[in-house]
Amino acid sequence: MPNTNAIIATIASIHNSSNKLIVEELKKHNLEGLAPSHGDILVHLYEHEDGVPMNKITASINKDKSTVTALVNKLEKLELLEKFKNENDSRSTMVKLTQKGLDTKPIVMENISKKLLDITYENFTKKEKELVCNLLEKIKDNFN
Repeated sequence: MPNTNAIIATIASIHNSSNKLIVEELKKHNLEGLAPSHGDILVHLYEHEDGVPMNKITASINKDKSTVTALVNKLEKLELLEKFKNENDSRSTMVKLTQKGLDTKPIVMENISKKLLDITYENFTKKEKELVCNLLEKIKDNFN
């Protein structure tokens, strides 16, 4: 019987293991400058290839503004995205993937994410996948 009091430690262990796998895969695909923390931003930008305001990224990935700014600046330094002023609101900064950034999409989405999900759900039924996702969402909601 599992130790139900160790749930946070278990979640932390899964997080650490998945980050380790992501780092290894990024290195294998010659994307060493990237870190697991860049993933949420890249995925959001893959879904919005025309660009998105920085504040939308902040809201979407549930990180504070200063963290998102630092991550975006690193991605800009790696030439994976560009920042520019919003034509409709000069106070707003837009972010858009460069061609180099777009070129990472198949590696990140089809290789790394697929491998991560394959390992995560190994030997899971469809019902078990749905159940674990529902339960984890419930835990997440408890903290909000």
